[in-house]
Amino acid sequence: MTFRPKFVTFDCYGTLTNFDMAGAARRIYGNDLPEPEMLAFIKSFSAYRLDEVLGAWKPYANLVHNALERTCKKHGVAFRPEDAKRIYEEVPTWGPHADVPAGLAKVAKDIPLVILSNAMKSQIMSNVEKLGAPFFKVITAEETGTYKPHMNGFEYMLDVLGCGPEDITHVSSSFRYDLMTAYDMGIKSKVWVNRGHEPANPFYEYTEIKDIGGLPGVFGL
Repeated sequence: MTFRPKFVTFDCYGTLTNFDMAGAARRIYGNDLPEPEMLAFIKSFSAYRLDEVLGAWKPYANLVHNALERTCKKHGVAFRPEDAKRIYEEVPTWGPHADVPAGLAKVAKDIPLVILSNAMKSQIMSNVEKLGAPFFKVITAEETGTYKPHMNGFEYMLDVLGCGPEDITHVSSSFRYDLMTAYDMGIKSKVWVNRGHEPANPFYEYTEIKDIGGLPGVFGL
């Protein structure tokens, strides 16, 4: 029998919203760095953002600032605070991956949708409005006081929803931010959206889909 959860919970940025940090970095530094160095810069920027979320909570603007400053230092590029601010202010303008609205809308007819995101309240609602489906709850790191992959956000979400890990399906394109923690939390029903961000890792026991268009089928919809 196909599992029908009480809620489908999602990572937002990268999984649903086209999280264009690489494009933002290119728009600022692309004319100054040759392509091999630009690719290395983008990779470092991603790694430093992950490192920043592992510490104490800080506003996301500070997180972007710190990660970009550390990236610039590593690659010998001049850091300008206004560049970090520009990238941060781009985030609410980003829309969904093309496959998202139709797939989400189909699931939303039968199962409530929830977001758990490493975001600020002032950022995320603009992105959520572009997703094309109603959400029962949108929970941010600003609300929980920690960023994923910390467990606290998942614990907070389950408390808010009044359910246990056995009652939800968690959907993400990232093992490092979401699915490893979901596994450790005892969330048995997990869906990995393979957007090419990370390699497959079957140890974490998930259903793989190539995009959100495949999500309704996971629930037999």
